[in-house]
Amino acid sequence: MAHEALSREAFAAELRSLAPRYWDGHPFHVRLHAGECGPGEVRSWVANRWYYQQILARKNAAVIANCPLPAVRRQWLSRVVFHDRATEDWLVLGDAVGLSRESLLDERYVARGTRFAVDGYLQFCREKPWTEAAAAALTEMFSPTLMAARVVAWREHYDWIKPDGYTYFENRIPVVRDDARYTLDLVLTHCRTKDMQIAAVKALAFKCDVLGAMLDAIDYQAGAGRGGTARP
Repeated sequence: MAHEALSREAFAAELRSLAPRYWDGHPFHVRLHAGECGPGEVRSWVANRWYYQQILARKNAAVIANCPLPAVRRQWLSRVVFHDRATEDWLVLGDAVGLSRESLLDERYVARGTRFAVDGYLQFCREKPWTEAAAAALTEMFSPTLMAARVVAWREHYDWIKPDGYTYFENRIPVVRDDARYTLDLVLTHCRTKDMQIAAVKALAFKCDVLGAMLDAIDYQAGAGRGGTARP
């Protein structure tokens, strides 16, 4: 019946079916991985992604604050620690592409669209039930493959990027694979009603849209013939 909760397998399939909404197919990402972006466009991507990276520890802290389950809070805490430490790796990436630490920290190259999207995501995780915030994080199911492809593509096409810039991705890929397995099991286990399952799928769709909106903003800012390209 329509009001009955999906089976665990069917619910997982619903969540995974959102893969086409992930940002790997966005025109800017396609160009970025094809080697068709200039240095300024790569810098714009890095500068705007910085704004997203630096809210992740706070986003994960919001999940913990809203979760009544001690075991989940303890497990989720590792994400706060990881992302707090990883911000330094992102600053190294900035330097590797020719952006000063100062320019990332003062957010001078962050597009308005990126701010709206990222701030909206943080607010979502603060206000919604913890299960929905956890479900929104399930874009991590789709990200390891994209990150691995990014490292290969950038090394092939952008040999001007300093090698130490890849530290963030090299550290994140194995961690995010484990995180994705844990988060999927968590959402499948705790979203037991049909309404909770629908909310979880909507939360993941929302997160995909947040990422897509970021790339829309980056594409507008950094695209050929448009202003706002980040410079060293």
